[in-house]
Parts: sequence; C-alpha cells; structure tokens
Amino acid sequence: MAAIHLPASRPWRPSFAALAGLLTLGAAGLLFLAAAPSSPPPSAEAVRATRSNVAALRDGALQGTRAYDIVHSLTTEVGPRPAGSDGDRRAVAWALRTLKELGFENVRAEKVTVPHWEIGAGEGRITAPWPQPVVLAALGGSVPTPAGGIEAEVLEVPSVQALAGLDPARVKGKIVFIDKRMERRRDGSGYRETVPGRSTGAAQAGKLGALAVIIRSVGTDTDRTPHTGGLKYEAGVPPIPAAALSNPDADLLESEVKSGRPVTFRLTLTCRSLPEAESANVIGEIPGRERPEEIVLLGAHLDSWPLGTGAIDDGAGVAIVVEAARRIGELKVRPRRTIRVVLYANEEFGTSGGPAYARAHAAELPKHVLAGESDLGSGRVWRLSTHFAPEVLPRADELLQLLAPLGVERGDNEAEGGADLEALAPARVPLIGLGQDATRYFDWHHTANDTVDKIDPKDLDQNVAAWAAVAYAAAELPGDFGRAPEAAKPRRR
Repeated sequence: MAAIHLPASRPWRPSFAALAGLLTLGAAGLLFLAAAPSSPPPSAEAVRATRSNVAALRDGALQGTRAYDIVHSLTTEVGPRPAGSDGDRRAVAWALRTLKELGFENVRAEKVTVPHWEIGAGEGRITAPWPQPVVLAALGGSVPTPAGGIEAEVLEVPSVQALAGLDPARVKGKIVFIDKRMERRRDGSGYRETVPGRSTGAAQAGKLGALAVIIRSVGTDTDRTPHTGGLKYEAGVPPIPAAALSNPDADLLESEVKSGRPVTFRLTLTCRSLPEAESANVIGEIPGRERPEEIVLLGAHLDSWPLGTGAIDDGAGVAIVVEAARRIGELKVRPRRTIRVVLYANEEFGTSGGPAYARAHAAELPKHVLAGESDLGSGRVWRLSTHFAPEVLPRADELLQLLAPLGVERGDNEAEGGADLEALAPARVPLIGLGQDATRYFDWHHTANDTVDKIDPKDLDQNVAAWAAVAYAAAELPGDFGRAPEAAKPRRR
C-alpha cells in the first residue's frame, strides 16, 4: 500500500475513511495511519479495539437491547407529560432516577420555564342539515369557547393558503373548516405540507372575523381519534377557539358540505392556559477518556401531549438515545470524547428546552462536535442525512459505511437535527439525522393511540444500533466535523 502524503502545513485529521479501512484491512490499516506526519499511529491493539467496538455496538444491539424496557417504564410509570403538568414533573424525576440507575455520570436537571396549557374536554356536533355528533380535540394553546359553546355556519376551505385569499365578508361569523388531507409517505414529508393549517389556521381565520376553526386532523389514519398539536396566534389578532376533527368525522362533515345545503356546527372547548411552570432539561453523560470537554450530543424530548402516553412521541426517542449511550458506556475503554444525552423540556408546546440549553451551554457549544435528535417514533432507520460544512462532507459517505449493514442509504446535507437542536444553529454545530421509516408514525402521532403497543422492540433495537455506531465513531476518532453551514433548514411544525 503506497504512503499517503498530507500537506505539512495542515495537521492530520484522520477521517472516518480511516476507520472504514481499518475495519476492512485489519492490522494492515496501520500503514495508512503511519503515513500521518503530525500524529503518532495508534497501536495494533487500539486498531483492533476500534474495529471490535464498532461491530459490537452495531451488531450487538440487533441481538437485543434495553430500549423497549426504558420506554415501557416511562409510559407506564409516568404516562402523559404535557409541559408544566404533574406528569411533566414526574417525568423529570423518572429521568434523573433512570439515568443514574443506568450508570450515567454528571446527571442533573437544568431548570427550564415552560408554558402550561390544559386540553380540557372537547365536544362537537353537526347541527344541520343532518345532525351528527363528531369526535374532536382542542389544538394546543387554543382558547376555550364560551361555556355554552359556539354554533355557526361552516365555511369549508381546502387549505390555509386558500383561506388567506378569501374576502373577509365570506368568513366573518363563520366556523372555518380547513379540510386538507395528509399524504402517507415513508419520510413523513406529508406532515410538512399539511401542518400549516393546524399551526396558523386560527390566526388566519381570526384576521378575517371567523368565530372558530376546525381542521381535518394532521394524520394518516382512519381511526376515530383526533390529532392535537400546537397552534400559533398572532399579536393583534383576536384568538379564536381551534380544534381537530378525527379523519372519519372530517369525512362526515365534508360530505354534508358537499350536499350543497347550509351546514351548521356546534363547538364546545374547555381548554385553558395556566401560569408558567418550572420544568427541566435532564442531562446525563458518558465522559470521554481524553477530551471530555468535546461533546457528542444525543437528544430526545421528555414531554408529550396529554391524549396518549407519549410512547412514540417521544418516549421511543428517549429510549433510543439513552440506550445507545449506555451501551457505549459499558465498553471497557470509553471513547475519547464525551457522549452527552439531553432529554429536553417542552418540545411540543414551544420548544422551551432547546433554547434554554443553548443559553446555558453557550460557552461550550464550539466544543460540540456533533449533535442529533431522535424524534420520529420507532420506525427503522433507513436514511442518513447531515448538516456539515462542504469541506468535510465526504465524511457523510464514510459514516454511511458504518451503517451499511443496517440497510441505511444516503440522504442530503440538509439535516434539521430535530426541533430542540434549532437553537444550536448560531454556533454552527454539525448535525446528523438518522431518518426513520415514518410510514405509520402519523397514524398515532399526537393521539390517544400513542401508546407503547405501537412499538416493535426489534425496530427500536435497530435504531439503537445506528445511533450507537455513529455516536461512538464521532466520539472516538481524533478528527472532527469542522463547523456547520450558517443555518439548518427550519424544522416542520
């Protein structure tokens, strides 16, 4: 094997290609490392250990992990955990106890102030032309209706974009029905296209004088279970009540509208906003043996909506990153850098935890060499995306070699990392996305059906295998990923 000569003016930073070569060539890979002018080569024993650890973490996880036990514990012992609620406080206590029991070090709770909203009860009924009760749920942050409810004529629109172009005279005094269906896709991209109706529909309708908004649930199921989720009011616009219909009930309302007869609807919501409360980001670490100040961050969010038990959103993510880091911590020799698990507060209702973490750790963000978040359920990882500087982008293909045995394919360089990681963008922290199969995720997302029985333990193990392999490689190899481009693409809301 010919020697590889690197410019003397640049320090040698071994890439993941070096690891890939070692895994393929064994001790012969030392010839490559010996060519490096500015760093002594690792010993043959170190080469064998690296090769063994990558294989053990990845392939060993496929034989079974504790991930399902972790999410089962969270959903059974805590259950739903909306920001600011008693469940939220129990979740923080659960996370502190669990990380300590699993052997993490430097376990702590960092206080975060969060909003507190209660979903209350929701009732809906088509009152004309053919009376029918329907199943619905308040959207996160909605104001309540008056005690007696609101009854008005329904105005159906195909999207929030169509609503914005209407004459206010058509909208005033009506209940607006945003009837946009979400498409089922493996990458979950149908959510991005549909969710604006949920997040901005009430503000748009309020500008035009509507009394309330009801939407077709942002979900792909045909169950009679509505999907909640956050909305955003606008300053200076009167807030109006907003709710989501289950998809079968949206079909029913759509059919009555299509009859051509005037349709009226009665909506009653008892949701309410309460004073802000205290929550916390919960952190645990596997300290690095040589460069503990350099951080590989694995994130998930601890909170959930109140309708289910938060199993897929995001109990699965909590279990995946905790178990991946725990397995790395069990190695006889820990990696050079620190693996830090962050279980974020209030992702669902305003992403309070992400900005709080960025503020609290501003001084050390330049030492964050890689960050990623698991927050798309428990479907198998099938795609690797990154947000790397162009000069280090080849490392994405090298990382992919480590994941190839898991059936992972290459994605783009526009990884969002996760909603909680958006606040890291100003520090240009490199991001990674391990895209999961979301084909069925949005059947259960934000519903009462978000329960632990929807999780396949083997799929969860495959996720652990992927995250453990990538996190270990990023924490062990001497090189880094530089700094990311200016900003990642905004996450879907």
